[in-house]
Amino acid sequence: MLWIIGIVIALLLLVGPSAWVKYTLKRYSTERSDLPGTGGELATHLVKRFELYEVKVEATQEGHDHFDFAQHVVRLSPSVLNGRSLTAVAVAAHEIGHAIAHEKKQKISHLSTRYLPLAHMARRITAGLLLGWPAITLLLHLPYAVPLHALVVGLSGLLAVLVQVAILPEEWDASFNKALPILAEGNYIPQEDLPKVKKILTACAMTYVAAALIKVLFVWRWFKR
Repeated sequence: MLWIIGIVIALLLLVGPSAWVKYTLKRYSTERSDLPGTGGELATHLVKRFELYEVKVEATQEGHDHFDFAQHVVRLSPSVLNGRSLTAVAVAAHEIGHAIAHEKKQKISHLSTRYLPLAHMARRITAGLLLGWPAITLLLHLPYAVPLHALVVGLSGLLAVLVQVAILPEEWDASFNKALPILAEGNYIPQEDLPKVKKILTACAMTYVAAALIKVLFVWRWFKR
């Protein structure tokens, strides 16, 4: 019984954050005619307002909103770029928050440049271990052990989670030190919608941590095949 409870708790910890992020962003994605513009229009306006001369605003795949600090591009999914909703406006402001921090060379922006390469490396290591472990055991003349394989891959997956947690202060800065004051003080949204926007911005800040957690489940799915 205890191991069943443990599995349930583990699943909630891994799946819960991702489910909450998706639910929150979807919940406030209803089109609002009372908002002054779309997420893309707000992003373009804020680029000019904060004199981010090298920053461009482009479209990307749905659900892949991000600021590419290497190419100085804010990439917004179609629902954000063309959407006139609280989610669209908040997500656009969050990504502009990242752009402000990086373009103004604020210290908080160093977190992603320092740790994101580690996240990418952990992802590649995990994929390599999943696919290549049998070959590795043959080369090293080791007996193939599924539990050991799962442990090694699981640890590399958890490393990716820890990297995203390390970057979380930068995500929090983009949401609550940048986006929220911009939206509140600039009258881009009705004041009564601020509590909703805070929830959306929390979801924005937690997106990558939630995504890293959900990928840990891939280890379990792989060994259940």
